[in-house]
Amino acid sequence: MSPFLEILKDEVQLAALVFMASVYALRVAWLFRFPPRRERTRPAGRAAAGAAYSLINIANPGGMESTRKRPWFYFQFVVFHIGVAAAISATFLIPYAPVILENAFLAWTFTVLMASAFLVGMVRLYRRLTTPVLRMVSTPDDFASLILMIVYFASGILALSPLADRSEWPLILFFSLTTFFLVYVPFSKIGHYLYYPFARIYLGRTLGHRGAWPPQGRSRRGGAR
Repeated sequence: MSPFLEILKDEVQLAALVFMASVYALRVAWLFRFPPRRERTRPAGRAAAGAAYSLINIANPGGMESTRKRPWFYFQFVVFHIGVAAAISATFLIPYAPVILENAFLAWTFTVLMASAFLVGMVRLYRRLTTPVLRMVSTPDDFASLILMIVYFASGILALSPLADRSEWPLILFFSLTTFFLVYVPFSKIGHYLYYPFARIYLGRTLGHRGAWPPQGRSRRGGAR
């Protein structure tokens, strides 16, 4: 392995990771400056608090109308994000635990997961380009983030597949993109996962129960009707 690749997959990646963590720390500190909201809705047939229900709703496709009516979209979501997890894991396994990926079964598992996510990414890109409503609401960052993820999955396949070229260039491409993503993600749509818990707690406390407010027998100013 060349000295360039050794530095790229270790020191360069760690420096980019520290940069991303620093930006995220500043963002989280900024988010915590906003005062927390109290529950503003009454329970409507469920015991869990609105915020708790909102946070775990992502794991309950039947609780969302969009995925309940179109389970294929939820399947795409799961496959895509499993592929993301596989690609991120590979960026640590290759430099620090390469023996794990020397196992042919595990190498194929990572390759299949990223290949599946690559196909889902292509389907999503096609829908954004051909569906008028999606095309209208899509920003340049939406397209850029999705295209970059597709390219990233392709580079991961080339770097890990037992059938791929064993030269260094697939690894150089994969870790170059990894470094780019670590710097780019905090400023792009891909960083939405940082805001997810804050957004879900806010939505859950304001709209999560869908119960009437104020409670029956109380005026909007808190007095009896």
